[in-house]
Amino acid sequence: MVEKLYKPLLMDSIKAAANIEKQRFIGFDGDYCAENAKALGISDVEIEQGQFAPVAVNGILLVKTAGAITAGSKIASDASGFAVAYTTGEANGYSLDDSESGEIIRIARGI
Repeated sequence: MVEKLYKPLLMDSIKAAANIEKQRFIGFDGDYCAENAKALGISDVEIEQGQFAPVAVNGILLVKTAGAITAGSKIASDASGFAVAYTTGEANGYSLDDSESGEIIRIARGI
């Protein structure tokens, strides 16, 4: 499998409010981002509740999908922090890849 480009330009950390999986949108409360909400960023590693989780805030980032996405489209978060095609609420970046559900895509965030 070919590795996709990952180029975070800004990293931050937040105390994990739950056990967090890698490559999911994280909200400002330290849990998975809520559906159609603005995300702080994307989890950089798997982390246990109560630990400080590194979060990629801006750059070319990798995130797991929960639906089909077209390159160039706006991305939103579902209720579990997975990337979905934007329909309403807050956008959290732009897809750089076409994908099906369950894949890892590159997104541009902060542009």
